[in-house]
Amino acid sequence: MRLTLAKTAGFCFGVDRAVELVYSMLGEGRKVCTLGPLIHNPQVIADLESKGTRIISEPSQANSDETLVVRAHGVTAAVEAEIEKSGIEFCNATCPFVKKIHRIVSEKPVENAVVLIAGDSSHPEVQGIVGHCKCESIVFSSCAELEKVAEKRQELSEKEIFAVAQTTFSTKEWNLCEKKIKKLYTNSIIFDTICCATHERQKEAYELSLICDAMVIVGGRQSSNTAKLKAVCEPNCKTYLVENAAEVAQIDFGGCNHVGVTAGASTPAGIIKEVLQTMSNVNEANVQPEIDALQAENEQVAAQNAAGQDSAVAEKAAEEMSFEEALEESLKSMSTDQKVRGIVVGISPSEIQVDIGRKQTGYVPIDEYSNDPTADPSKELKIGDEIDLIIMKTNDAEGTMMLSKRRFDATQAWADICAAEESGEILEGTVFEVIPNGGVLVACKGSRVFVPGSHTGLSKDEPLEQLLKQKVQFKVIDVNKQRKRAVGSIKVVAREARKELAKAFWENAAEGQVITGTVKSLTSYGAFVDIGGVDGMVHISELSWKRIKHPSEVVNVGDTVEVYIKKLDAENKKISLGYKKVEDNPWEIMRRDYPVGTVCKAKVVGMTTFGAFANVIPGIDGLIHISQIADRRINKPDDVLTVGEEVDVKVTDIDFDKKRVSLSIRALIEPVAEEAAEEAVEAVAEEATEEAAE
Repeated sequence: MRLTLAKTAGFCFGVDRAVELVYSMLGEGRKVCTLGPLIHNPQVIADLESKGTRIISEPSQANSDETLVVRAHGVTAAVEAEIEKSGIEFCNATCPFVKKIHRIVSEKPVENAVVLIAGDSSHPEVQGIVGHCKCESIVFSSCAELEKVAEKRQELSEKEIFAVAQTTFSTKEWNLCEKKIKKLYTNSIIFDTICCATHERQKEAYELSLICDAMVIVGGRQSSNTAKLKAVCEPNCKTYLVENAAEVAQIDFGGCNHVGVTAGASTPAGIIKEVLQTMSNVNEANVQPEIDALQAENEQVAAQNAAGQDSAVAEKAAEEMSFEEALEESLKSMSTDQKVRGIVVGISPSEIQVDIGRKQTGYVPIDEYSNDPTADPSKELKIGDEIDLIIMKTNDAEGTMMLSKRRFDATQAWADICAAEESGEILEGTVFEVIPNGGVLVACKGSRVFVPGSHTGLSKDEPLEQLLKQKVQFKVIDVNKQRKRAVGSIKVVAREARKELAKAFWENAAEGQVITGTVKSLTSYGAFVDIGGVDGMVHISELSWKRIKHPSEVVNVGDTVEVYIKKLDAENKKISLGYKKVEDNPWEIMRRDYPVGTVCKAKVVGMTTFGAFANVIPGIDGLIHISQIADRRINKPDDVLTVGEEVDVKVTDIDFDKKRVSLSIRALIEPVAEEAAEEAVEAVAEEATEEAAE
């Protein structure tokens, strides 16, 4: 089962800002209380409470030694005034997007105006927005409810209408509401107040649900944006809402080939990671690149918070900028990072002079020529060549412009990397660095691509160092465009190639076919051999004609071996392989080289009461019956023989059907005795003849 994590899953920067604020206060040893739950996530709230944070329902409940934190949802203007008047120490952690809505509704005229608020009337954020309105406000939760309001309050058409939406309101529903408001109230002003993170999260969740068999939404059940995500996905596929990893473990994903995972804006990265790891453990899927992408996304959010980004402030600054200032800013943006094409007009040891068709003299410092330190522009370029560059710095006083070819190449390479993720193109690069306990870095088209250890295609026991300086093919499986980081997988390419090989194998394979393969792994019962896209097993009994205790006595992992297909099970995709060759069969060798009557040496390997066993050739032991050990009667074989002793024997019988060989030592002794007796008789006869003659 394949798992895909939405890139926008998890904390939005407003929630992250509020949570980090409280944790930092606790880290400083300060006592903290929050006006209502800080965010809609029970796990985070429980963790904060375990560290001493109290939840109160009104400002008067705050102790004098505590810092009161206004939660991310914000509060009414009246509550803000009460807090300021009380004199207690407080910190306002209201999300900047919510603050923007407060500013909008509080600036509207009191008379003859109505603020329409799209959202959940029971949600703290909406209640806070209502509390900042200085004129009448009406809350509606859908386009259908808006139509009912219009029918009931027809006098609204005569009033000034201002429309805003809860930051986590459904973007799809808001689009319908906007059209309806414009149709009903021609004098209306509509503000786009849905958080951009919410919009992107809902859009991505919707698109992901279209291609998945099931969706898992991680977040608190009281969270509005989490509920919206569930509503967005439900029409397209089975959708499950879980608060933690324990709940996802109870879900049956049977029949699901592709499962998408996203999370609400109040869900911390730690919980999402636990959910992903639980799913990966159950389904044996590898999701570390997705987890890495999630962590990178949260690092980006933290950086945004540190920079103090506030969309309302930025919007106001843009509105107040004069035409001259805007023009100047535009010129500034075009003066750097702009791509240009230059003509080489000179090459020196320190720089390359180029003409880019401007009044400034363009030059490329040698260290900005290429990412390859061995590159030599004097050999690679000639006067008149055109090269693509990026403007780095303009010095109008000196009339010069510093340019970079290296950065242009990197920018173009990054664009190619991003395109490769979408297209699924197979890229090629060289491994140039090993990250201990992490993975490897691959240089590709001037960019770096990180390949996690689990995606290198190596087993856990194999060192990553063996990939250094090796050319590898990989696919880009994740891109963080903000951080310009890419994650690749060598294993994915190898797996796809293996699938093609496997398909070809099953189309052409036949029993008896001889194939060259590589020993992939060993077990106590046999060896698994990679025969090109598929693995077959050579049973231990098929590895050698003699008895062995372990396959390592014959083959080792990595060995190239010649095997033949003994049996094919296409239905279960199982292949039985043979390794023993007929010509190596010791019984065939016995038949050919050791016929009955052959005299040879044999090594005594065992004793019994009725004889001794001696090894004739590897794989065949013959029996020397007790009657065939000596030319006299003996009580037991070890009276004459010892294990390990080499003796001369004669092959007296072979039963190939029963796999038995009979040997004899006596057969070699008795002929010698008979010959001596005959010689003695002849000698006596000769003596008698001589005496008679005399």
